[in-house]
Amino acid sequence: MKNIKGIVTFKLLFLTLFSFSQQKTISRDWTSLTQTVNINSENKKKFKIVGSIKTKPLDEMAWSGLWARVDTKDGEVGFFDNMNNRRVRSDEWKQYTIEGYINKNSKSLNFGMLCSYNGDFYFDDIKLFIEDEKGDFKEFKLVNSNFEEAVINNEIIGWNESTNNKKSVRVKEYSLESSNDSFSGKQSLLIKGKGIKVPDQKWGYIGKENAKNPEIESMISMLEDLKRRVERTVKNLPQEHVDHLHDPKANRIGALIMHLAAAEVYYQEYTFGEPLINKEKTEEWEAGMDLDSKGRDLLQGKPIDYYLKIYNNVREKTIEELRKRNDKWFKSVNAGKSISNQYAWFHVMEHQSSHLGQILFLKKRLPELKKEVKIKETIKN
Repeated sequence: MKNIKGIVTFKLLFLTLFSFSQQKTISRDWTSLTQTVNINSENKKKFKIVGSIKTKPLDEMAWSGLWARVDTKDGEVGFFDNMNNRRVRSDEWKQYTIEGYINKNSKSLNFGMLCSYNGDFYFDDIKLFIEDEKGDFKEFKLVNSNFEEAVINNEIIGWNESTNNKKSVRVKEYSLESSNDSFSGKQSLLIKGKGIKVPDQKWGYIGKENAKNPEIESMISMLEDLKRRVERTVKNLPQEHVDHLHDPKANRIGALIMHLAAAEVYYQEYTFGEPLINKEKTEEWEAGMDLDSKGRDLLQGKPIDYYLKIYNNVREKTIEELRKRNDKWFKSVNAGKSISNQYAWFHVMEHQSSHLGQILFLKKRLPELKKEVKIKETIKN
């Protein structure tokens, strides 16, 4: 991917366009393409993103859309829209629009296209319009906005596979191609999503229709939704970030995933009356449960997949056992216990939510990765 820079100056608006080429490969159930303009404006102005899209979904979760995000000078997110509430699943070319605002606190406008899950996603004729001092929309020239420049090796001139202008990723579940099926011009961008595992439960719903034990099924869907959020947050972290310690009293992200697994095992035994997991490395499980200094010392040096595998194995046992039981048992209090089985698993759910917030806090404050320095070895005779 070439580095491309274009500069346009308005009377009260200064914009610079970037494209970056550094990439790393990750695994994810969605991808996006981005262009970014830097902003320096004294007045509030409207902007408008217009693009043509069509989608050939291969599963019920597949969709596509435009997206736009305004980043502010104080590091927060201003305007944001990713068309999540008006997802594109139509197999006909149509134009779609996002409208928003930039102001004097705005630092940059990031925008582009996105798609999720399995399918063929077509994009063409992307345009950016910004309001001038007279209140009229003026088109801001973009690089390769109609995708007439051919896609080569999953790289497309002018567009960054990411959600900002600082990082570029290659999402291995998606391929980028040029297509002769276009809205205008000779070709469009085609993104193919393939081999992505679709969750058992439809997004945005709790429980299962006509469930024999709806209370249990609702709890399972909530537990699973939170676990997926945890996994999405951490699954592509490099080892340096898995083991990063924010401060002497903090916990490493890998250790927190182990903690989620260990706490769930505790409540398995509390509600089911017996342990479901063979804890071969007892010391590791104890460190995961207690964290603190023992967790900081012991739970490091292993990749994030190691902890996620344990977490997934524990969850599989939880779901298997819950589905052996009924809602009457779920609402009951076991002999010698003080809370109902339902409340115990509600606590596991909110425990995940609590630590997800902690993980998001830590992830936002991760340091830049250390660059490997190679030193030439001098051999003396």
